[in-house]
Amino acid sequence: MKTIFFRKKQKRTSDTTVPVTAVQTAGNRDSFSELESFVPLPAGERRLYDALRESVPIIDAAICKILHLVGTFQVHCPDRTVEDGLNNFLRNVKAGAAGMGIQTFLSTYLSDLLTYGNAVGEMIVADGKVAALYNASLDDVELKAVSPLEIQVCRMENGSPVPVKYPELVFCSALNPPSGSATGVSILHGLPFVSNILLEIYRTIGVNWQRLGNVRFAVTYKPSSDAMDQAYAKERAEQIADEWGRAMRGKEVSDFVSVGDLSIKAIGSDCQILDSEVPVREMLEQIVAKLDIPPFLLGLSWSSTERMSSQQADILTSELKSYRCILDPVIGQICTMWMHLAGKPADFTIDWDNITLQDAVELASAHYQNVKAEQIERQTAAIRPGK
Repeated sequence: MKTIFFRKKQKRTSDTTVPVTAVQTAGNRDSFSELESFVPLPAGERRLYDALRESVPIIDAAICKILHLVGTFQVHCPDRTVEDGLNNFLRNVKAGAAGMGIQTFLSTYLSDLLTYGNAVGEMIVADGKVAALYNASLDDVELKAVSPLEIQVCRMENGSPVPVKYPELVFCSALNPPSGSATGVSILHGLPFVSNILLEIYRTIGVNWQRLGNVRFAVTYKPSSDAMDQAYAKERAEQIADEWGRAMRGKEVSDFVSVGDLSIKAIGSDCQILDSEVPVREMLEQIVAKLDIPPFLLGLSWSSTERMSSQQADILTSELKSYRCILDPVIGQICTMWMHLAGKPADFTIDWDNITLQDAVELASAHYQNVKAEQIERQTAAIRPGK
């Protein structure tokens, strides 16, 4: 059936008005333009998570760190020729409009998965081969649980969900979905409340510095009890205000000279700015705990001797391996499709690179200690009686 499908796609190459490479999961927003302002609840939640990554840099930095730490992989096949062709395809396949290689595609795919809880991708087939990989926007698709064991991917057509015509070319993933649900849970779930408090603290700090850092002055003129001063008090106050304003608006520092009972006081000079270190750290601790990234990897120096312990390395390694397990079916589906189109049996293994979280010096030192221990053990065994 797949061969017939691709032959049908080749027959349409003569029609220049219809593109050969059609993206099923791209939304059609030409019609019903009045509905463009309508934002359903899931889309509103995605906008919230986008705003969190934009407003709180440490959240975006943590997700980027996860994308980099997941690492790369190699695909191995029994046939060396097939393996070389498959790896060459994975390195050079077009990913989106400006990307190249499956790593670029997986990076965006995993970023959507962590941020929104779901990710959708598609293999674009042209001329009987996988020509490109496409990261579908979640605004253009809808996921439906048609059965307890099946998820249907629909594209938005004129505001209504329509099932894609060739579901074998589309794949989706969900991050920790609740029971009986096709929708995953974002890694940022639970952070809007904490982030709102953190942003409120930062916003207050900015307002306080704007008020107290940019010094304002209170100039008070107190006329004496003399009848002449009382009669011209208003005129003298206006003159003092004009001269004071001229001195403040000048590009160069100038002195203000006046006579009479005049007091000048900086507004807010007796106010104390609240210490924000403790509450900010408490909010950041909640964020770091949710994202499972060691603080010092995000530039947080809460201890002068802080470094990654073996327990932290094990926890982070387990998290990264869980993300790899989610990506394995996606990689397997892409490789299987390529091998079927090439007429080869889908026999391959996916080998991820080792996760390295320790310093190279420490790794070399540990390797040296292991080799030294083995040498001592061999020497001890050699001098034992009866050996």
